[in-house]
Amino acid sequence: MSSDQDNCHLCKEYLRDPVSIPCGHIFCSVCLKTYWDHADHTGSYLCPQCKVTYNKRPTPRRMGGSRLSSIQRSTESFPPPPPSPDYNFAGPQDVGCDICIGKKHKAVKTCLMCLASYCEKHLKPHYESNTFKRHKLVDEIGHLDRQICPQHQKGLELFCRTDEMCICVLCTVKEHKGHDMVSAEQERADEQQRLGATQAEIQEKIHDRLKQMEELKQAVDSLKNSAHTALQECEKMFADMMRSIERMQQEMTKLISSNKRAALNNAEGHMERLNHEIADLKRRDNEITQLSRTEDHIHFIQTYHMLTAQTEAEELPTVSVNPYFTFGPVTKAVSEMKQHLNEFSNDELVRVAKAVNKMTFCQLDESKKRQSIKSEEAVTSSSVQVYKSVPVQEPQHRNDFLKYACDLTLDSNTAYRQLYLSRGNRKAALKRDPQAYGDHPSRFDSLPQVLCKDALSGGAYYWEVDWSGEGAAIGVTYKGIKRTGYGDTCRIGYNRKSWSLFCSDSSYSARHSKDQLEIKAPYSSRIGVFLDHAGGTLSFYAVGDTMSLIHRFKASFSEAVYPGFWVWYESAITIIRQ
Repeated sequence: MSSDQDNCHLCKEYLRDPVSIPCGHIFCSVCLKTYWDHADHTGSYLCPQCKVTYNKRPTPRRMGGSRLSSIQRSTESFPPPPPSPDYNFAGPQDVGCDICIGKKHKAVKTCLMCLASYCEKHLKPHYESNTFKRHKLVDEIGHLDRQICPQHQKGLELFCRTDEMCICVLCTVKEHKGHDMVSAEQERADEQQRLGATQAEIQEKIHDRLKQMEELKQAVDSLKNSAHTALQECEKMFADMMRSIERMQQEMTKLISSNKRAALNNAEGHMERLNHEIADLKRRDNEITQLSRTEDHIHFIQTYHMLTAQTEAEELPTVSVNPYFTFGPVTKAVSEMKQHLNEFSNDELVRVAKAVNKMTFCQLDESKKRQSIKSEEAVTSSSVQVYKSVPVQEPQHRNDFLKYACDLTLDSNTAYRQLYLSRGNRKAALKRDPQAYGDHPSRFDSLPQVLCKDALSGGAYYWEVDWSGEGAAIGVTYKGIKRTGYGDTCRIGYNRKSWSLFCSDSSYSARHSKDQLEIKAPYSSRIGVFLDHAGGTLSFYAVGDTMSLIHRFKASFSEAVYPGFWVWYESAITIIRQ
């Protein structure tokens, strides 16, 4: 028997001329070509297994080296290439006719007496010959091996209630002698009644779920209406506040203008008076000049006394100017008003945001689950992804993230032999030729992966990674991840021991255990990773002027984790030194 990892996901047969694509999955070369040829008209190419999307058709890479050795078979043992698609013939998901030779047609009926499945052509004898008149035909069921006793190779006709299993007649002689046995038909009738009760319970749950769905829809409609009303009222109130600020601006403009106008009028009045006084003084100065030149002594004496008496009797007022007069205090007052307004606005926005974020619109109430389900979830709780709002303690800006920066170095003892490490073991690129690494039990022998030397535990950590090429995965893993082979137990993100974000040219894919989430987000060549080991969160960000969250895992980390990477051909990752 072959393992699932030795079989092509498309044809379900042994891998023939196996090729790998950037997300790491492996297929027969001809199967993948046929699958993607049908997608050429759409221009969007998906991995048949994990559904990662590529904007352009990736170039499949033939398996080589140690990865191929684990799946090689002799070419003689391979079946011929799969036929072209034909709706009349059985495909990978169909049941083939047991009578057809070579290319099998789809089976349409199964005979419970013959224990065989037949296509329309080979089913005719069952309809036309009296020999098969008493045979029972059912729609093809596709699992005839389950109708035969594995020990006696006889049809299963009875049910052993003691061992709770279907048995054949020969089983009653020895293996199930003295047990409580009934016919399969009677057991079916009894279970049919219990099935009816179960169905009634399921229908009741459906009714409850439909009721909850209707309540949720009504709540959503109410939420939309409330949000719409809040937006309109906020817009109106902000418009009123802006009009108030505009009125304040107008009043301040009017105040400055009126004070400027009053000061200018006062200055102009003083300047006009000074002009008159200057002109009068110049007239007197001219009269004195003319008097000094007269030859009439009597006229000089009489005029002199009159001029000096008039000059001595008159006192001119002094005009003083304040050199410190300025509108600077007004500007300062407005600036202080702006600062107070900003501080008040920020405080109010924070207060409102905290009040809104505390409100829960809807949530799952798991208190009514059965104890068995709770026990099962307790075992698998570390693998469940929970999406919550950003924790208060998680940073918001890149400078805040950098406070948690850690210095990471790649461990050459874990590196796949074709991964070339450089820049002080901070960069990894997949090359054609194997590197001169020594044998080590920690090395990934079949997958292009590498881990860091650093174990992260109990605190908060942040690191940034530049990636380039067709595809790369960034993640963390427990130390116990398997290092040999190319199955999911070895792949970072494909098992319960690891979490990863796969990056391609058009999308991201968050992976953990059997869970996979396709994410549409803007392309970023630099990914920031924030790990809160104690708080149980692993977050991936697109690094730029602002930090844009791509995905967040929620998990209960039970031990230290190691940053790790998957690198595709002609791709590379570089850990950025902070």
